[in-house]
Amino acid sequence: MKRILQASLFAVALVIAASALPEGGALAQANAALQAGEADRALDMLASLPANADTQNLRCRVLYTLELWDPAAGACQQSVNLDGQKSDYHMWLGRTLGEKADRASFLTAFSLGKRVRIEFERAVQLDPRNAEALSDLGEFYYDAPSIVGGGVDKARAVAEQLDKVDPARAHELRARIASQSRDDATAEREFKSAIAVSDHPAFQWMSLASFYRRRERWSEMEAAVESGLRAAQRDRHAGVALYNGASVLIQSDRNPELAARMLRAYLDGASKTEEAPAFVAHTRLAQLDAKMGDFEGARHERAEAIALAKEYQPAQNLKF
Repeated sequence: MKRILQASLFAVALVIAASALPEGGALAQANAALQAGEADRALDMLASLPANADTQNLRCRVLYTLELWDPAAGACQQSVNLDGQKSDYHMWLGRTLGEKADRASFLTAFSLGKRVRIEFERAVQLDPRNAEALSDLGEFYYDAPSIVGGGVDKARAVAEQLDKVDPARAHELRARIASQSRDDATAEREFKSAIAVSDHPAFQWMSLASFYRRRERWSEMEAAVESGLRAAQRDRHAGVALYNGASVLIQSDRNPELAARMLRAYLDGASKTEEAPAFVAHTRLAQLDAKMGDFEGARHERAEAIALAKEYQPAQNLKF
């Protein structure tokens, strides 16, 4: 299942989630390493901890950032096996299985798709106010074929649930449903409604920019990125929106200088999260630097990425 970074308020949720971990404990320290993008350090710390449900879930999430989908799914399955009553554990298992399904053969993807639906539905059943899980389930419903349990009406019903939990996410889900149906007027209106009601509108500006990118509305895309940048500069919780906006520019092959500045601002800030791993940001900076002819800078950024995550293959594969 395709993960959509541009819309996420995951950074804010992580602050809340981290506060639930034992302060100063080894698990909290491993989680802090994950949020900082120090994947190797997080895995080393987790290796010394008992293999309980919490450590297996955290291990899954580190492996997820490294795009090691098979071992990530294995660790997430272990966390669910050890404690099947945690909504987030089922959500992360659904995410890892979704990534595997995106890369699988048709028959395997069909089987995995059904499992993804089951895990997301279970996550929502266990915690109907888990906005992340609701968003994932809604995305699955509108994106998946009916043969594995998808359906636009189901996605709309999830949006109604999100109205009570996170109105900005509800508007974004409706926008994506409309976009999938090529109802661009409704999609644009819903994205703008999400901006209007959000406590952290930098994220929603980048979602709107991504919508304009897919429609090749370049001037509007760049204006939305600029608006998101200004909103992020006013919001200490919205640093990851800079990463999201840079991603939009990179995907559109436009304004690499601004994309590089936004990635550097994200890396220099204090709100890095696993949703936008620091080693991925360094890897993208390396590619941008090389594209702009700064090969010394590109080699430096590649080295920074590998220092944080030696198993991250996109960084290893760069040749400068």
